[in-house]
Amino acid sequence: MGAAKPEYRCFGGRASARKRRGRATATMAAMKSEPANADTLVATLGNGVRVVALPMPQLETASVSVFVRTGSAHESRRQSGISHFVEHMAFKGTHERSCQQINLDAERLGADVNAHTDKDHTAYHMRGLAKDAGRFVEMLGDIVQNSSFPESELERERQVLLQEYIEDDEEPISTAFKLFDKLCYGSHPMAQPVMGLRGNIARFGRDDLVDYVRSQYSGANIVVGVAGKVDADAFVRDAESALGALRSGSVNGVEPPAYIGGTAAKALSGSGQTHVVLGLPIPTLADDAHHASVVAAALFGEGMSSPLMDEIRERRGLAYYLSCSADVGEIAGQFVIEASTAPEHVDEFMLEVERLLAAQAGAVRPVDLERARNQIVVRRLRAAERPSRRLEDAALDLLALGRVRSRAELAERIEAVDADDVRTAFARMLQARKALAITGKLKKGVVERARERAAAR
Repeated sequence: MGAAKPEYRCFGGRASARKRRGRATATMAAMKSEPANADTLVATLGNGVRVVALPMPQLETASVSVFVRTGSAHESRRQSGISHFVEHMAFKGTHERSCQQINLDAERLGADVNAHTDKDHTAYHMRGLAKDAGRFVEMLGDIVQNSSFPESELERERQVLLQEYIEDDEEPISTAFKLFDKLCYGSHPMAQPVMGLRGNIARFGRDDLVDYVRSQYSGANIVVGVAGKVDADAFVRDAESALGALRSGSVNGVEPPAYIGGTAAKALSGSGQTHVVLGLPIPTLADDAHHASVVAAALFGEGMSSPLMDEIRERRGLAYYLSCSADVGEIAGQFVIEASTAPEHVDEFMLEVERLLAAQAGAVRPVDLERARNQIVVRRLRAAERPSRRLEDAALDLLALGRVRSRAELAERIEAVDADDVRTAFARMLQARKALAITGKLKKGVVERARERAAAR
């Protein structure tokens, strides 16, 4: 989910020489014989691990990633933050490699190493020379399966995480998003921040991390992929060697949250601006209606000629920073408007945004629809030219939908969205109660007025 800013951490990785018991058999998953997706290979290992290969022969490098279906949305309140803690600790040593050896083994190959945690997944990445793709999946497989979480490293990393927590807690936009998610989903785990709770970060021990990995990191919840100048069949064999002995397990499911809505605010000393996150519910990834919401977000706020940017920034100068997005996930979706403005402009800003939203629910201009469609097409083409982004999109499709959507399919779905679909998307959104989070410098009465406007609808 976009409202949850992923937490990134650079590390290295190294393969384990430990012998694995047993060997799962790789079986090719059935692929539709459509030319638009002929450049995507998907295989499923006998233990449920899915392998996706995206050959990009124009590159000399390759990006390799392991995605695990576990994140902050899979955590109980007592576990809140543990996925992120595990991600930080994963590179601190395996059963046969120290932290220092892990880092050196990766950097000897010139590889970039990274990882992130989000609400719905955790991911581990390496990028380097294409010829080393097999080594990368071996190294990442070792880290995912064999991290030892040494006590000495855990205490040092705990301090890093606590400092990261403080930095995040003092960031106005991050604070606004945490309030926003709470307004949207209440006590559901989807409302929990990726960073977790400070008390949990201070409390988690080695056994907690080991138990969580044992329960969550299984074949049914893992996608391993490569994008770059690689032999797809050879990569499947490498993935089988690296991850084929992992236990199968069962899918880490999360019940969809009920959307709530409401208004909340938090004053932050030292801030001269007011930060606003406003949103409404939209369909999930499995619902075809989400395509209209994606177009609606692009139409409303993508580009300087969009209604939001043109009216709020260009004509009225009411905000320094503005963005609009459709954050579509497996179990929830959010239409999100984010802004940084002067405290004295908040009331006018909110009135204008509400007016513009209502206007789109009444009628959609053909020129705005044309612009939005083309902006989405170009944005997706640019993403497809980035191996790491293309790989992440494919992996998340597999985790959420069980298949990789082709670029042609996505383009067709966007092209099929008409003006009435977009108008209906706005009208349906506006039937729900807005979620409005305000942080930073708060002008007296701004929250009360926002609540009064919401009650008057």
